Amino acid sequence: TSSSTDNFLRVFRAVLIIIFIASAGWFVYQNHTAEDSVNPFKLGLDLAGGAHLVYEADVSSVTPAEVPALMAVLKDVIERRINVFGVSEPIIQVEESSFAAAEKQHRLVVELPGVTDVEAAVAEIGRTPLLEFKLIDAEAEAAQASVASLQANISAGTGISSGTSSGTSSGAAVVGNIKVNGEAVADLNPYIETGLTGRYLESAALEFAGSQSGQLSNEPIVSIRFTAEGADLFEKITRDNVGERLAIFLDGVIISAPRINEAISGGTAVVSGGFNLDEAKELSQNLNFGALPVPITLVSTQTIGASLGADVLEKGVLAGVIGLLTVIGFMVLWYRLSGIIAGFALIMYVVLMLALFQLIPVTLTAAGLAGFILSLGMAVDANVLVFERMKEEMRAGKSSRAAAREGFRRAWSAIRDGNATSILSAIILFWFGTSIVKGFALVFGIGVVMSMFSAIVLTRTLLIAMPDRSLSDSKLMRFLYGSGFTRS
Repeated sequence: TSSSTDNFLRVFRAVLIIIFIASAGWFVYQNHTAEDSVNPFKLGLDLAGGAHLVYEADVSSVTPAEVPALMAVLKDVIERRINVFGVSEPIIQVEESSFAAAEKQHRLVVELPGVTDVEAAVAEIGRTPLLEFKLIDAEAEAAQASVASLQANISAGTGISSGTSSGTSSGAAVVGNIKVNGEAVADLNPYIETGLTGRYLESAALEFAGSQSGQLSNEPIVSIRFTAEGADLFEKITRDNVGERLAIFLDGVIISAPRINEAISGGTAVVSGGFNLDEAKELSQNLNFGALPVPITLVSTQTIGASLGADVLEKGVLAGVIGLLTVIGFMVLWYRLSGIIAGFALIMYVVLMLALFQLIPVTLTAAGLAGFILSLGMAVDANVLVFERMKEEMRAGKSSRAAAREGFRRAWSAIRDGNATSILSAIILFWFGTSIVKGFALVFGIGVVMSMFSAIVLTRTLLIAMPDRSLSDSKLMRFLYGSGFTRS
């Protein structure tokens, strides 16, 4: 019959949900216990231990419109440095002070899980070499080389003599008086500023050349790519100086001085020069390291030991278990049969949340655990509203199934509005908060969304799958579907 089919479908949907949640629970367990898990729980510094570094960027020399893009480049550069450093799953975030502040401060928050040697981390990450591209004035360079050779010869006693008794001192005077184009050699700078710096470098990568263009097959080379603005500047420099040498400086020291063979457009170029593999690799790393678009200053450091993090995690989990059992206990004592169903739904909610933490993945912090524990209480808010409505409908003479449907329908607007305001609060906290506040807001926001799913889908499906009864059937039914400390 139609009634039997409907009952079967209701029970079948409930069984499917139970099977799905059981599978999710098995997924969580396997990923948590397996050593080579693909989706483990990601723990923040306050739970796993590590180093927390805060850098402040000096953006005083750039226009406000350029700041977001430069901070994004800065983040990418620091990420590359950390990857070379060998840190597992670092967290790097760009933050700025409140929009209400008179002068915005732009900061980079670096979290290094498992790293407790802050000095080593700061030494590696905090390297801020200045990367510059300068043209070489061949005439001035040759003049300086000649003068250096002359000075060396005079010092060795083999230089030219002025005919005086003090050959060395008079020779030095002769060297000091040498001029090129009317300018003293000692005052000449063989390097010509181009304005092309690490600010315009997007990336550098180690590659291997083919046998074309006069390069040896599989010769290590370094491919460099500039930003759009840097590409235009680079094209102009190479077009106007074909045949000249373009020196690459890192902290004032030449690391390479390739010759410009042709005008280069598109913002991509190749640096070659008979490098071996280690030299080419080091050059590409130095270029990336030097591509800081703005100077940064370390303003804060914090180290959390692994044992302290484990203790915080243990206490956080214990608080979560106590909170879960307390909420379930209250629901069972107060709402009896409906409370038991709500307890099952709450356990399902916890399983789904843990699975999401592994799949997204969410980096769990102490603040995030607090948000999760708070969401446990909020997860039953919708159930309380529904059960109270359901109780009223059953007292009016409706059966348990009809009362459940009507209870969900009448409580939906209150559930929707209450959860919408909570989600909005989570979004605001995440948007304007610091990294610690964001951890709380993210977990709390996910928890609110999943609590709605738990109430509207899980609890509703399980309630409707129960046998259809009314309060007039027996005293037992009045007790099971009652609430509080009264019989009905």
